[in-house]
Amino acid sequence: MRTYFVTGGAGFIGSAFVKQLLERQSDANVVNYDALTYAGNLANLDGVDAERHTFVRGDICDRNSVLSAMPVGCDAVFNFAAESHVDRSIESADEFLRTNIIGTQVLLDAARSKGVTRFVQVSTDEVMGSLADESDDYFTEDSLLQPNSPYAASKAAAEFVVRAARETHGVDAVITRCGNNYGPRQFPEKLIPLMIANALNDEPLPVYGDGKNVRDWIYVDDHCAGIWAAYERGVNGKAYNIGARNEQYNIDVVTAILDALGKPHSLIKYVTDRLGHDRRYAIDPTLAETELGWKPATTWMDGLAATIDWYISNREWVERIRSGEYREYYQKMYGGR
Repeated sequence: MRTYFVTGGAGFIGSAFVKQLLERQSDANVVNYDALTYAGNLANLDGVDAERHTFVRGDICDRNSVLSAMPVGCDAVFNFAAESHVDRSIESADEFLRTNIIGTQVLLDAARSKGVTRFVQVSTDEVMGSLADESDDYFTEDSLLQPNSPYAASKAAAEFVVRAARETHGVDAVITRCGNNYGPRQFPEKLIPLMIANALNDEPLPVYGDGKNVRDWIYVDDHCAGIWAAYERGVNGKAYNIGARNEQYNIDVVTAILDALGKPHSLIKYVTDRLGHDRRYAIDPTLAETELGWKPATTWMDGLAATIDWYISNREWVERIRSGEYREYYQKMYGGR
């Protein structure tokens, strides 16, 4: 049996990865390590094979806890654990710097100590900054790292920490950079689940600025398959851009959701733009397609329809998540704009 140590495996992308790994790899055991912060949810793991899945609650910055949980000689560490919401990083960067940088270093140290075969750092296209409107420019693996938000800066720093571990200590490591993920069970501070949830409740849909910011959307299961391909076939020391060639204006995403739900566009409420808001992300995934033999399997319209259907069928899950602390945060972010 192969053993994999997955951090952040109760979050949106991490839990999708854990499920996909256990479903597709019959010889796999997973140790799932997650702090269960506001975005972590054990319900995301309903249905996993309990005999091959072990959950450990812990903070990746807690060195002793990580060392205790990480198996000796495990086949890989997949680091999904991160503070990931740009708006929250603008409000306060402290937790982003702690978790995304220090936590990554702790994991790398533990991986060396435990003889882990490969370290996979899950990063983001946001480390490469912003592209010009209506240009033919795309993010490639050779693009400069020039982050524009505290969140993106912390993820760029984490990439350098991984590079340093490889150059200094010989850690076998690959990095993946993805576009904006969407799919079932995503925490409703992110654009697509936020808009679906608000539309279902006939609440205003807050859109930053003019709504013309461009993001490159990828269905979460396709992203997870790309991460696995990078683990299996990626070259030590390389980064791979995992993208679906699916650029969408934010406003077009919002109107597509409203149209699918039969809701009026009058629900759209333009709000003051985010500070330092990156204008355009667009990924060239050629290297992943050619070197890893990976391509996304889900079209934008199919993925969006499946996502909307899931949220319609799981409204209790959504409302439970949206209560309490999240409601206070939502009011802080959008109430006065």
